[in-house]
Amino acid sequence: MRNHVREYRLERRISQAELAEAVGVSRQTINAIETGRYLPSLPLAFALAGFFGTVIEQLFTPSEGDA
Repeated sequence: MRNHVREYRLERRISQAELAEAVGVSRQTINAIETGRYLPSLPLAFALAGFFGTVIEQLFTPSEGDA
């Protein structure tokens, strides 16, 4: 799964810690999502999309081979 969380965050010029606080997770969780080591739960994916004013499909896209 490819995600665009980092790009959206940098466009807003906010830190990982600021984003984490806004959606109720740790900075380490945001880092893990951005580096592809962690796939967020559906509620967290919705929270991220809501924060950025977009839809989940804009933030997360399947990579080749994903089911």
